[in-house]
Amino acid sequence: MTAAEVSQASDVVSAVHEVAGRAKVAARSLATATRATKDAALHAMADALLAHQAQIVEANAIDCERETAGGMAPSLVDRLRLDAGRVHAISEALRELAALPDPVGEVIRGERLPNGLSVRQVRVPMGVVGMIYEARPNVTVDAAGLALKSGNAVVLRGGSAAAESNEAIVAVLQEALEGVGLPRDLVTSIDAHGRAGAQALMQARGLVDVLVPRGGADLIQTVVRTSTVPVIETGVGNCHVYVDASADVAQAVAIVLNSKTQRTGVCNAAETLLVHADAAPQVLPAVLAALHSSGVVLHTDDAAAAHAPEGAEVVAATEEDWRTEYLSMDLAVRVVGSLDEALEHIRTYSSGHTEAILTRDTAAVRRFTTELDSAAIMVNASTRFTDGGQLGLGAEIGISTQKLHARGPMGLAELTTSTWIVEGDGHVRS
Repeated sequence: MTAAEVSQASDVVSAVHEVAGRAKVAARSLATATRATKDAALHAMADALLAHQAQIVEANAIDCERETAGGMAPSLVDRLRLDAGRVHAISEALRELAALPDPVGEVIRGERLPNGLSVRQVRVPMGVVGMIYEARPNVTVDAAGLALKSGNAVVLRGGSAAAESNEAIVAVLQEALEGVGLPRDLVTSIDAHGRAGAQALMQARGLVDVLVPRGGADLIQTVVRTSTVPVIETGVGNCHVYVDASADVAQAVAIVLNSKTQRTGVCNAAETLLVHADAAPQVLPAVLAALHSSGVVLHTDDAAAAHAPEGAEVVAATEEDWRTEYLSMDLAVRVVGSLDEALEHIRTYSSGHTEAILTRDTAAVRRFTTELDSAAIMVNASTRFTDGGQLGLGAEIGISTQKLHARGPMGLAELTTSTWIVEGDGHVRS
């Protein structure tokens, strides 16, 4: 690295750490903020998004056109795209957050000890939350809203694919914050500093309290390996739907189709379908026909291929197919001989995100829900329900597949930590 490059890198680190430092100071303003203050800010942010909707959609169109021309997959462009309806939806998500209880100050547990000390564990904000994510401008709003409601500042690195969108959204949110008397540095972006900025954010230990990566496997693992800031690891979604021997055929068609095709470029879309051999003759012809009609490419084993409709695009499944998060109109399909075989397949290939079982057998439900180790398990329901909004958490900052602190959809409570408050009356330890 030349002297000029070293100097430039040092400048980026200084700039990012300055942003994080300002966020840390701004976060103090929320330490004593009432719920009414935070909720007013959320409503102001929602109003501002709608008021500047045309500007945001115009900026987003630039991103979408550039990425489409650059060869981004259609499902990922769809994930990037904002239109009037989606801007309205993300503004409504902020209003839904405002309607939720404030987690800050909640007493997790407490008691008066025999020696007279009053002890309670209370939820408090993390402080500064860093977000590194890809091509998801809705995450910019979700992260800002969740951070604000839970008493945190947020520093965003949203990636080059959504650069225009994120710049427009952050500017709108900052203006709304100032309008209600809160610091604009509660929501900041380091996108201008590119990948070097992301690296600097990962090294901002002491300024950033927790870092949440959200995106593909490469991004997540890079953050996990590189960051000195504590990381909440979100995961890729190699999600499975298992159709048990007793499953209702009509339900199976509807749930599999929804799990795969309702939105393909998201982490809770199904990527593998497992069907019990006893159910295959009834279930697979109907399910595969519906998938084919929707344009899904089927990556199948020989037993499943025998049930594919005429004209369906069928590819012989390989070992890699069982491991793949397609994020596209592709689905791996396998016939299994038993629930045990389905469980073993999922244990081998799952990313620990979401699994679903379709069955009327309560014993099968019990085994599936207790013997698998994933962040979410659905019973006779689509994998698409692994979502903070769908599960009543409001918006989510990500879906954690790790086991420490937070697991599954991360809402308000997951963006808090706790403080022990111990009150005495002259107590000393003997």
